[in-house]
Amino acid sequence: MRDTTIFVFCIFLLLTNCKKKDDTTSATKDKSLISYVNPFIGTSGHGHTYPGATMPFGMMQLSPDTRLDGWDGCSGYHYSDNEIYGFSHTHLSGTGVSDYGDILIMPTNAQIFNNGANGEKGYKSKFSHDNEVAEPGFYKVHLDDTNIDVELTVSKRSGIHKYKFPSNENQFAIVDLIHRDKVLDAKIETISKTEIVGYRFSNAWAKDQRLYFVIKTSHPFNDVLQSPPETGMQEAQKIALNFRNPNNDPVYIKVGISAVDVEGARKNLKGEIGKQTFEQVKKTAQDFWEKQLQKIVIESDNTNNKTNFYSSMYHVALAPNLYQDVDGRYRGMDLEIHKSENFDYYTVFSLWDTYRAVHPLYTIIEQDKTNDFINTFLAKHDEGGIMPIWDLSANYTGCMIGYHAVPVIADAYLKGIRGYDKDKALEAMMHSATRDKLGLKSYKEF
Repeated sequence: MRDTTIFVFCIFLLLTNCKKKDDTTSATKDKSLISYVNPFIGTSGHGHTYPGATMPFGMMQLSPDTRLDGWDGCSGYHYSDNEIYGFSHTHLSGTGVSDYGDILIMPTNAQIFNNGANGEKGYKSKFSHDNEVAEPGFYKVHLDDTNIDVELTVSKRSGIHKYKFPSNENQFAIVDLIHRDKVLDAKIETISKTEIVGYRFSNAWAKDQRLYFVIKTSHPFNDVLQSPPETGMQEAQKIALNFRNPNNDPVYIKVGISAVDVEGARKNLKGEIGKQTFEQVKKTAQDFWEKQLQKIVIESDNTNNKTNFYSSMYHVALAPNLYQDVDGRYRGMDLEIHKSENFDYYTVFSLWDTYRAVHPLYTIIEQDKTNDFINTFLAKHDEGGIMPIWDLSANYTGCMIGYHAVPVIADAYLKGIRGYDKDKALEAMMHSATRDKLGLKSYKEF
């Protein structure tokens, strides 16, 4: 329903506010389109959105976490909250079930492994929206309890944290692998005084989600202090990094993630960020968002209309999410590693929501990605036996009824978007329409 509302509103604005000119003249923007986007829209009420930094259809969503559970904590953030537990690297937008919140990092002024949710002293901190900034590809906040300034920006599969501590003493960063979801397995390994790697396998909406990471720091850490392993776990799942920073320069933490392996995370970080500065990565991200939003330019004297429109256009590009490394490898629905040669592989297809309005919009402004999406459907059919209904990180969630990959393919085909094996697509569509699960037996009968 939310997607239908967005699409109808978009068409209304197009019909009423796009200046009618001759065919050789396009609408022109009066200023940067990202300046109209308000990422806080949807973070209150039951919107379930997050304000942090991400790229269009990107793998990483680097955002603050203010909630550990609950229906209105699905995205990890709610505007009514006034405490931050830290900043994790994956988040869902607009969903009705929670997951993600992987690899949480929190700067603080003490070696402490408790997050503070139990009422005892912890690494969480109070914050104020007055000292919080959210833009496409960028997020900033001041942590009141520790007087630390945090800035975040991203590339597609990697990101950078920037911390400004109040003094050169007691500069810590807590890395927490047991934040939010049930952990199936986790490991942290020290590579050097400026690098740690590891993985986190978790169980939530996706019953077996696997994520690997590489973390590189701008300053060496004196100690690598790990918390005792939780019951039943062989490895510690939290670590405290104590930085050596005599000049009190900003501390930068670069993070690469992968669903494949640590080497994939390393390649993603090197290939996307490498030696680039925070400001260079931020500029690239925001330039990319500007180009994304320019796919539809409206002219209007009503600033509120533009804010609503471009914030909706922003949310339209938050998912599906890229789910392959820079070398083309990805984890398929059989949890095995595959390699994509001719298309980008995606996850987070909320198809029962999105087939009505968002995917028809993609056939207009994202035709190449529409081919990628359909090729992804067919790959998932090969790997797991069915096309996705609501898939999440190489897992079929079994959420919702129907077979909504089918109308997405049919719509694209009828509009001439056919960059996929058409016979294979028809076979997969027929297979989807002849199952008995998820309400289809009654649908066929009645």
